Amino acid sequence: MIINHFRGVALTGAGALLAPLALFAVAPAANAGPAAEPFGPACASLPASGEGSAAGMADDPVATAASNNPELSTLVTAVKKAGLVDTLNNAENITVFAPTNAAFEKIPKADLDKILNDKEQLTDLLTYHVVDEKVTVDELPDGSFKTLQGGMLTTSGSGESFEVNDSAKIVCGDVATENATVQLIDTVLMPKS
Repeated sequence: MIINHFRGVALTGAGALLAPLALFAVAPAANAGPAAEPFGPACASLPASGEGSAAGMADDPVATAASNNPELSTLVTAVKKAGLVDTLNNAENITVFAPTNAAFEKIPKADLDKILNDKEQLTDLLTYHVVDEKVTVDELPDGSFKTLQGGMLTTSGSGESFEVNDSAKIVCGDVATENATVQLIDTVLMPKS
């Protein structure tokens, strides 16, 4: 009877030990934190299903996910021209402030063509839109973030209304990809020279 009691205690103790070990085994995913729901008026314009949808983008690394999203085709072209696809896809826990096609359309065509054909300037511009940390709605009300380009971005706002550098609005925020958080913005951000 006493031996059975100790065996039961030992098994209960082993179970108590195994439960935290099981949680530890999935800790990398848990470290990412709960996936925030996308927010903002332009989220409705994302495809409702498929790889370009918010749910579909979560399965792929960020450059691949963006290539499946029709709202980001100009950005994807620029990323390919700059040779940044692998850099973005292999990074971990980054945030991309991703200009939509409409954002690029605000730039006069001659100026955009010049940027797209100058790899150094294009790389500088694109890496200014990437932050080497996960930035979600919780950090957006009064944020300041160092970009991969070396400059700083600021965010402000509340609720579901946020601006970046007091010039670009986040039109669909907190879109998760396999390795990044994407904040779709309505204006291309220009790094300070």
